Parts: sequence; C-alpha cells; structure tokens
Amino acid sequence: MSDVVMEGRDLKRYYEGSRKLFKPATSVRALNGVSFKLERGKTLAVVGESGCGKSTLARLATMIETPSEGELTIGGKPALVGDASLRSRVQIVFQNPYGSLNPRQKVGAILEEPLKINTQLSAAERRAKVEEMMKRVGLRPEHYGRYPHMFSGGQRQRIAIARALMLNPDILVLDEPVSALDLSIQAQVLNLLMDLQEEMGLAYLFISHGLSVVKHISDDVMVMYLGRPVEEGAADQVFAHPRHPYTAALLSATPVADPGREKTRISLTGELPSPLKPPSGCPFHPRCWRATDVCKAEMPPLTGDAGHRFACHHPLD
Repeated sequence: MSDVVMEGRDLKRYYEGSRKLFKPATSVRALNGVSFKLERGKTLAVVGESGCGKSTLARLATMIETPSEGELTIGGKPALVGDASLRSRVQIVFQNPYGSLNPRQKVGAILEEPLKINTQLSAAERRAKVEEMMKRVGLRPEHYGRYPHMFSGGQRQRIAIARALMLNPDILVLDEPVSALDLSIQAQVLNLLMDLQEEMGLAYLFISHGLSVVKHISDDVMVMYLGRPVEEGAADQVFAHPRHPYTAALLSATPVADPGREKTRISLTGELPSPLKPPSGCPFHPRCWRATDVCKAEMPPLTGDAGHRFACHHPLD
C-alpha cells in the first residue's frame, strides 16, 4: 500500500474580480501550478510571505474550495467539495485558537461536537473518547467543564488540536498553528505535534511564513512565491544549501541560537507584487539581486533532482 495520503497535481486557483465599466474583469491567480505529495507520518512545510498562496492551498487541501485546474487526491481518490467520506480524513488547526473555538461552549461540548455529527456513539462513549483525547494533548480531566476564555493561548491550541483529532484523521492541515503563541509555548506545541505524529502516524501539511518554525518539524519544504513553488525538497537539503535567492533571503532572516556564528542578512527591496498584476518572467525578479534580462522575460521551470528542485535562471551555488 502506498504511503502517499494526499497528492496535488498542477493545482491552480483563480478568483474573478469585479467587472468595471469599460474594463475587462480581472483574475487573481492565487495558486498557479502547485504539485506535491504528502506521505503518512511525514510533514510537508509550505513557507512564504503573506499573499504567496499558502492559505489558498490549505483551503483546497481541506476541500473548502475546488481547484480551478489540476487535481487533488486523498488516498488515491479525487477530493471533491462536499465528499463526506473524505472530509473526516482531513482536519485543520487554525492560527488563532481563541477565534476558532466557540466561546459559549465548554471544552467537553466543543470536543464532542465532531462525534455527535459524524458518529452514532452514546453520550457516555463520546465523553470517554473526549477524556482520552484530552489526556493525549496534555489537558486535565477538570478542563472538560471549562470555557475557552479560562485557558492560556497554548492550552487553547491544545484544545483545537484535540478537536481536529477526534475523528482520527490521516491528515492535519496546520495553518500557522503557533504564530500567535509566545516562543516558549511554540516549542511545547511543536513538540506535542511531533509526539502525536509519531504515535498516530499523522501526515502534516504545515503552513508557515517563517522557516525557523518549521526547521525541526518538517521532512520536506516547499517555498512559495506569488502562487508558485520556487524551491522544494528534503528539509535538510533546502536548509543546508538553498538554491533560490528567495529561500536564501528567508533563511538569512531566521534567528540562530549561536552568538559566535557569523551571519549575513539578505535584505529584500520592495514588496510582494500584486497577484492582480504579476511581473513578467520570473515573478521574483523585481526584488532579486541576481536578476538579468532573461529573468524579466522568461519564467524559469523547476529543475534539479527529485530530492531538491528550484525555479531560478541563476541559482545559488
């Protein structure tokens, strides 16, 4: 049996803008050709600035939206919006744990809700499953009857993780799950996620805007820019030898816990271009210090080997 639990093939997602008088309707290419494979027990980190298409990819992966082009499969089966048989296999954990939890419901009711909707378990069986899951994520039995506002940010995220796991999914989409937490709490939640992955064989699609967060949790990394992957491969290779200038710039902004180590910061000029008017050729060329005329004229294809690919006319050595 294949270990690939989710696969995307040339996924594209376009959004039509409003039509204005005497002007054609605009089209935003939020996702513009993304392919990936997610394996059981592995973590694929998707990294990039706001507006690069990460959250759009998360909405496709959780079947909230349908790709405009391309195909997404889960366990070899086409993933279609409204397919109840696949929805329980993919769950999502959001960035803001307080905003994603109903403040009027107690923790026990929040965690029982997926079981009420999707199973025929009795009230006693639901409570037993909830208490078992609470223990797994480091919550105490007395937390069952408390409201979300009575918990810290880290505890709320543990509740959100427990809720996502109630239906025993194969895949968790983690949409910046620790970016709203203090650094010390981030480490605790990341360690919890790694323990749960090992224990339950979960596959993680980990969305993040910073490489520092995903460095120790990811098996593979896909760096995105303006809706397209610019570098992808095994995490250790991408971190040790970034080939795309954008990846190198992101890595240079990552804090290093070694005061004796020299580090050169790469400062990018300008802002992320608008997806309404993407640049010609390589979308990164207006901010790239290595850009030449060919970069302005031609979109570079992904090249390299299966373990490390990059889209750049002038890759770093």
